[in-house]
Amino acid sequence: MARIKLMTDTASDIPLQQAEEMGIALLSILLTVNGDSYEEQRDLSKEEFYDLLAHADEMPSTSQITSFKFQEVFLEYFKQGYTDLIYVSINAKGSATYQNACNARDMIYAENPEIAEKMKIHILDSENYTITYGYPVLEAVKMANTGDSVENILAYLKYWLSSVGVYFVPMTLKFVKKSGRLTSVGAFAGEILGLRPMIHIAHGKISVSEKIRGEKNIISKLTEKIKNVMIADTPYLILEGSNPEHANQIEKNLTQQLGYPPAYRTKVGSAVALNAGHDLVAVVVLEKQA
Repeated sequence: MARIKLMTDTASDIPLQQAEEMGIALLSILLTVNGDSYEEQRDLSKEEFYDLLAHADEMPSTSQITSFKFQEVFLEYFKQGYTDLIYVSINAKGSATYQNACNARDMIYAENPEIAEKMKIHILDSENYTITYGYPVLEAVKMANTGDSVENILAYLKYWLSSVGVYFVPMTLKFVKKSGRLTSVGAFAGEILGLRPMIHIAHGKISVSEKIRGEKNIISKLTEKIKNVMIADTPYLILEGSNPEHANQIEKNLTQQLGYPPAYRTKVGSAVALNAGHDLVAVVVLEKQA
C-alpha cells in the first residue's frame, strides 16, 4: 500500500501551522535582512518580515534550499517508510531550489539503488510562486488521506500547475523598481502618472498584463480581469499583504460577481513581497487556455 508524503517550500505561502497540522513537509526559504539570516515562517512571521522589509537599509534577499538539505529530508522520510514523496517546488526560473531537489534525488538513487526500488521521489516545478502551488498541495494531501492513488494526485497537480495564473497589483512601485521587474524609467513614470501595473505570472513567465490609472480603479480593474480570464466555476484564491483592506474589497467584489467566495485566502510571503512590496492585492485563478 502506498504511503505518500507531500512536500513543498515556504515560498508556497502555506502557513506553517496549517502545514504541520496537515502533515505537509514545509521547507524554509532562507531570508537575509540587514545581514541577519532567518528561516522563513520559522524565525520570522510574515508580519515581522513586512516590517523588516519596510525599514530595511538594503533590499533583503533569499537563498535557495540546498541539495544537501533535500538529501537529508528525503532520507529521513525513507527511514519513516514512505513509498512516495511528492515535492512541488518554487518556480525553477526564479530559484535553483527545483534543480537542487532533482540533484539530491539523483544522488540518493545513485548511491542507494535499494531506495530507488522502495521509494519514488516525484519533483514538480510549479513554474510559479506563492499559493498558486500551495493550494493544490493542500488539496493533494486531502486526496492522499482519502486513499487516492499517486497517479491521480500527480495528474491533479500537473493539471492545476499547467492552468494556474496569479494577477497582482502593487500599491507602490518602490519594490518593483528595486527588483528590476520594470525598468527604473518606467517605474518612475508610473509614479508620476499615477499608474500601477497589473502583473501576471504563469508558466514561469512574468509580464505586465495592463496598467491601471489611479488607486481607486485597482479593485474594479482586477475584478474585471479575473472574470474574463478564469475558467468558469473553478476555485479562486485571494492574497493579501500588509493592508488586508485591499483583499477585503476584491473578495467582496468577486464573491458578488462570481456568486461564490474564494476557496482560500492567505498572506503573501517573501517570494512575491520582495518584488512587489508588502502592500499589494492578488488573485489566483485557473485560466482559460488560448
